[in-house]
Amino acid sequence: MLGIAAAVVIWLSLTTEHVEIDKAGQGPRAVVELLPTAKTKDAKGHAAITIKDGSHKPPARNEHASGALTPPPPNPTSARASNPSGTHSQAADHARPPAAATTQPTSSPEQNRIVVAQIQNIAKEKVPGQLQLPILRTRRPLSSAPDPGMIQNSGLGPLPMISTDGRQPWRTYSRPFDKSRKSPRIALVITGLGLSSAATNIAIQSLPGTITLAFAPYADRLDEWIRLARTAGHEVMLNVPMEPVNYPEYDPGPQALLTSLSPQENVERLLWTLSRATGYVGVVDFMGSRFTTSRKHLRPILKLLKKRGLMFLDSKSASRSLAPVLAGDIGIPFAANTRFIDERASRFAIDKQLELLEAVAKNQKTAIGIGSPYPVTLERISNWLQGLKDRGIILAPVSAMVK
Repeated sequence: MLGIAAAVVIWLSLTTEHVEIDKAGQGPRAVVELLPTAKTKDAKGHAAITIKDGSHKPPARNEHASGALTPPPPNPTSARASNPSGTHSQAADHARPPAAATTQPTSSPEQNRIVVAQIQNIAKEKVPGQLQLPILRTRRPLSSAPDPGMIQNSGLGPLPMISTDGRQPWRTYSRPFDKSRKSPRIALVITGLGLSSAATNIAIQSLPGTITLAFAPYADRLDEWIRLARTAGHEVMLNVPMEPVNYPEYDPGPQALLTSLSPQENVERLLWTLSRATGYVGVVDFMGSRFTTSRKHLRPILKLLKKRGLMFLDSKSASRSLAPVLAGDIGIPFAANTRFIDERASRFAIDKQLELLEAVAKNQKTAIGIGSPYPVTLERISNWLQGLKDRGIILAPVSAMVK
């Protein structure tokens, strides 16, 4: 009986989601977990995800099973609150005084040491049922960000740009990687981070810095999350919500790029997303199965990203995505997802996808996997990493996959 009870506790720790906020408001005290519900399913039959954090409930799982990026209700005191109406609001975008947009302190070595200490302190907090993963103590922090020479101050906030001497954000903010190594390489990208403090902390502190982390533009404290991630050695991207084929049943968020909008309106929404933070190498689409098949709407987006020195990772939510063709025409730094590793968030399914990812890498020399910050995903990745080098595979940041 004790063995059965222990098994039930372990299973619940990997299949339910619970986040506690301490009384002082300093953040979560437990890792996120998944709560499957049979009532709501997406177009592929995936169970919905409910987040019990006392603040908001994102909608059901999207078409490729990443965590929902829909933001919590806007905080009237926050200068970066999202527009809940789903329309672009000039007043909301310019609510912050320009001076606030230009205040982007650079991290010093001492600040980096403080950040590392913060990560370690967070890791010491343990709650019954919390997913426990090894904390990586050896880190190689990335360079301080943002680089003042690659920031354009605007009414929306700081925007990335190519510096006057030609430096590009996607190169400057990337994690160094020796491309002369000939072994097959795999890049893993965890998307949808920043909405759950607990899941984000676990991803930052327990995954090796070679794994790229992508953050939702709606996340609170986004600059702080990116600073923490880069201090832990992680290269960073932003999720750009785009229209899926089953929109509006599944809504990627109020600032999503839509085919019903004009190209100029979508460009404005993209600028809003890019202004949320600094220090990222590029963007990856969230949902986007309809938007990435529209040449008229996708081309201006890729042109703007290239103009600002950013890379684009196509999630391949749509098999007919035009991103590879348009990226080649435009000349933007580009990479494409090989497979989603947790469309089915179970141990067996994730292990199988990681195994298939290895097979692709050995056959084609490179492969990219995208996953979500589910406890079971993080646990299976941690397990999969053991012996990876012995199997002849090199883990690489996604920037090292740019074609």
